[in-house]
Amino acid sequence: MARPRKQTYTMDMYLKKIKEGDIDNNADVQRRFVWSKEQINELIVTVLTDEYIPPIILGEEGDSQLHIADGGCRSAALNEFRYGNYKITSAVDDSMIPYKKKGKDGHGNVIWEDAVFDVRNKTYGKLPDELKKKFDEYQIETVIHEDCDGGRISRYIKKYNNHTPMNTEQKAFTYIDRFAGNIREITDSRFFLDYSNFSEQEKTKGVVERVVIETIMCIYHFDKWKKQPKALCKYLNDNATEEEFVNLASNLHRLEKIITDDVKGIFNKKDAFIFLTLFDKFTLLKTDDFRFAGFLRKFQKDYRTTRRNGKGLLFDEIDKELSTKDKPVIMAKLSMLECLMMEYL
Repeated sequence: MARPRKQTYTMDMYLKKIKEGDIDNNADVQRRFVWSKEQINELIVTVLTDEYIPPIILGEEGDSQLHIADGGCRSAALNEFRYGNYKITSAVDDSMIPYKKKGKDGHGNVIWEDAVFDVRNKTYGKLPDELKKKFDEYQIETVIHEDCDGGRISRYIKKYNNHTPMNTEQKAFTYIDRFAGNIREITDSRFFLDYSNFSEQEKTKGVVERVVIETIMCIYHFDKWKKQPKALCKYLNDNATEEEFVNLASNLHRLEKIITDDVKGIFNKKDAFIFLTLFDKFTLLKTDDFRFAGFLRKFQKDYRTTRRNGKGLLFDEIDKELSTKDKPVIMAKLSMLECLMMEYL
């Protein structure tokens, strides 16, 4: 079988081939369009800033008809923007697009000036002519498998789509690049390996990274608490400090010396950031760390099932009707725990 050939089209040429049916984006086994507006926005900005998009994989039948094997959603999103009047939403990241604006000087000579255009709430038709041209001339790379039939195209679709997309936590992590190294170092600590209760799947799905991020936010920036992982990461990327991560790492090393198997289950994906925040408050008391472990033991064996807060709720009932990540829920849990801890001490 011959190696696939490479073919580069301008965006205008590629989308016209789809519009005219030369490239088919409706293979029977191809999944339906599943992209969110956030993904569409991101792809459009990628094109307008002339950044890289992976090649589209095509299968070519003997009569030269082309079918998309991988890249169907990308193609549909680009087509919707170019011909479907898609409006980029106001939530788009990096909405200010730099470009060269064409003008003329006092002598009628063409000059190019630096300009910026905000693409929020804009369709293709609302772009400056220079950005329309930049979109239309963007180079779309394709890889074409020749001599295909329906069965072979189906196999290629299955082959190229046999991957797991980023989940919410993993995608959010890409928005905290300033401190990604600090977070990775913390998640590799013995605390998260041996003294907490995270499954192997949770460790690979970005849950531990999310707990670290929530803990930093809860300890140092709670007044700006964000419920969604992406919003948390973006805020901390702009406002956190390296010292905050260093302090958290130090706290974890202290916990490694006192946590035993009977209480490590407290540090799970739901409540770990709450108890790590509580320990940070405990460190201000300048008392023996083993007393914190004693409190956790008392909480697990007694307080958790017997003590109620001012609203008559047990600890595990506080988030019964609300989200665990709602700010009032976090405040109520921390307030209850801090009162119980001070009573125990």
